[in-house]
Parts: sequence; C-alpha cells; structure tokens
Amino acid sequence: MTSVFEKYKKDLKNLVKQGESLLLSMQYHCEPKEFERQVKNAIKDEIEYKKFMEGLPNFKSNYQAWYSEAKVLLKQLLPDRLDDFARLYEKPKNRKAIQYGNYIIEDYLQSLTITDSWGEKRVGPSAAIPQFEQQLSILKAIEQRFESSLFDIRQLVQADIFDSELDAARELLKNKFSRAAGAMSGVVLERHLEQVAINHNIKITKKNPTINDLNDLLKEAEAIDTPQWRYNQHLADLRNLCDHNKKQEPTIENVQDLIMGVEKVTKTLF
Repeated sequence: MTSVFEKYKKDLKNLVKQGESLLLSMQYHCEPKEFERQVKNAIKDEIEYKKFMEGLPNFKSNYQAWYSEAKVLLKQLLPDRLDDFARLYEKPKNRKAIQYGNYIIEDYLQSLTITDSWGEKRVGPSAAIPQFEQQLSILKAIEQRFESSLFDIRQLVQADIFDSELDAARELLKNKFSRAAGAMSGVVLERHLEQVAINHNIKITKKNPTINDLNDLLKEAEAIDTPQWRYNQHLADLRNLCDHNKKQEPTIENVQDLIMGVEKVTKTLF
C-alpha cells in the first residue's frame, strides 16, 4: 500500500514542479523585459542566469500534457475541485464578451487579444496568468489531503480497485448480465460506505452490515446529510432489485443508474 501512496505523492510533486515552471514561462512570455530584469537581480552569475532562461519550458507545447495528467490526479484525489479546475481552461459556452475576468487558458493558447474600436488592447494573454495560478493552487491543495486525518492510504488502493470493479460491472451489463452487474456495483458501494464509517471513527457493531445499516450509521453520526442519506437509500433499493427481488427484473436503466451512482459516491464521499 505504501508504494501506491508514494506513487501518488511523487506524481503530485512532479506535476506541481512542472506547473511552477510553466507559470514562469507564462510570465516571461507576457512581460519579457520585466521578467528578465527580476531574474537578473535574483541570479547574478551569468552562466546560471543563461541556464535558467534556457530551461524554461514552452507553455503552449507542454500545457496540454500537464493539464491532462493533473485532471487524472484530481479525479482520483480531489474530485470535488475537478470542475473548477476545468473551467479555468475551457471556454464558457454562454460567454458573450471576452473580458479580463473570463479570459481563460484556452484563449491564451490561441494568443487571443481583444482590442477596442481605437485599436487599443483591452485584454490579452496576461489575463490568463491568474487562471493558471488558480489551477496550480487547486493542484497544490491535494497536498493537504495527504496530511488530513481522514485521508487513509487504504482509500487510495481501494479507489483503484473500485474503479476496476465498476468497469467490470459495465462490461457485464453490456453483455446483458444485469443482475450480476448490479450485484457487483452494490458490493462496491457497501465496501466504500464501510470505509467512510472507519474514516469517521464510527463503530460498526453488526458483523455483516448492509448498505442501509451503514447509511444509517453515517447519518446518525452526522457524517452525511439527509440528501446524501436518501441518495444512498435509492442506490440500495436499486441494488436490492438486482440482488434480492426475483419477481421484478431490473432494467438496463436501473443498473446504469446504480453504476453511475456508486461511482459518484466513491469519488465524492469520504
């Protein structure tokens, strides 16, 4: 388990380091003279200065790979910030006018500059610097997860296992084995809720607790709110339809809802 934990920490460290270099590259591209002045003040040795400047990455060539890797790590370790991270890069669908506050990284990659009727620049590439700084801050926030008392190495290992089992459930459903797919998804949910209870130091007295047993324990301990409790109940009902109800056959939609719901819970409830 330690090797998995260390892998995540190593991947995060490398991505943060790459991100900091990309930020410097961005700043240099937008304000080259000011950037060079500050670097020369900080690095007096000419050889070291030249080495530093030559080592700056090309933002436009390297950002997409960084962005893709960062999204994968966020999805696994900080899924509730994934949408925030993506919005800083992707063009908003309802954007009518480009201003400083909604100029995003995709605009920067296209070297987009907006001018007024007099030809004066209103907003340009430098407006994307704060957006990338926010992305980098979101990525750095993962470091706090490693230090959190609720963060357990087992959660990392189980997350990978759960993803594989849900993929297997999807394959079973694809081949018309609806009940088996639903039963497998239910097991994933049950094990995840049990881990959440352990994370919150909730005592489990039953030898083989059901989803509903665990769900009630979490609500009683105020580890989850009422809407989450009801959602977990809904998933438990779908699981029982697949696993126990022999009179009614679960539909493909029932099982799809169960699989997607379980995936959501495993990514957002800790």
